Amino acid sequence: MEINNQILNNSKIENEINHNLKLEKNLENYIITPENQKNFLDTTIGKTINSVLNIGLKILLPNLIENQVIDIKDTIIKYGFKEGVNKTIDSAIDLGKSAIGIATGKFENITQVQNAVQKGGIIDITSVAIDTALKYANKSGILPTEITKVIKKGKNVIVGNLENELEKVLTKQVKSIENMNQYSSKWNECYEKHDFKGMEKEYKKIIKELANIVPLENTIKQARQIENIHLLIKNNGQDFNLSKEQIELSKKFA
Repeated sequence: MEINNQILNNSKIENEINHNLKLEKNLENYIITPENQKNFLDTTIGKTINSVLNIGLKILLPNLIENQVIDIKDTIIKYGFKEGVNKTIDSAIDLGKSAIGIATGKFENITQVQNAVQKGGIIDITSVAIDTALKYANKSGILPTEITKVIKKGKNVIVGNLENELEKVLTKQVKSIENMNQYSSKWNECYEKHDFKGMEKEYKKIIKELANIVPLENTIKQARQIENIHLLIKNNGQDFNLSKEQIELSKKFA
């Protein structure tokens, strides 16, 4: 019995090592580029970071005009965000695939999003981004020293506000996913009944929800499949007699 347990434990350890090696290899392939950084910042989470930075800087620097605040915020993102992501990913094996989501802006499921926004993930990325940008600003002289000192002193306030806002975002995202699953289920029911009017009603809800949801690959793929089949039927005069090839293509290009 002890030998069998030892073999089982060794097998578990070996699987864990292989998993971590595979994850490290995957993360190496996700170099932060301007394109995937933009993809991430265009997501709901990215827009939340952008908004919190804007609001936080306005509070810390009330005498600055709007354009000056935006310039400072852009400096933090341009010179700090990449460094923040890279540093976090370097020590983010515990985040699993959530680390890849941070790098690319795409996640497989809501659990990965939840892991990514916790401390050690996006919260730390923003903190490192601010520190890095302020260090660069001091060295290059692109921001006055008194401004960088004020931002550094108030950094924890900005990061704390971001944490609160991300909690709200997560609550909304969970609700959006529940809605998406419900709408998709109803669309499929109407599809089985050849009820195009009912399909159209649920289809509009799905498209609207897609605009609010974090890019979750599985959920997005399901929604795009529905969209492709829906439009095929709609553009075919509401004819449900689709060929096997048409259905397969609609899934392939989702």
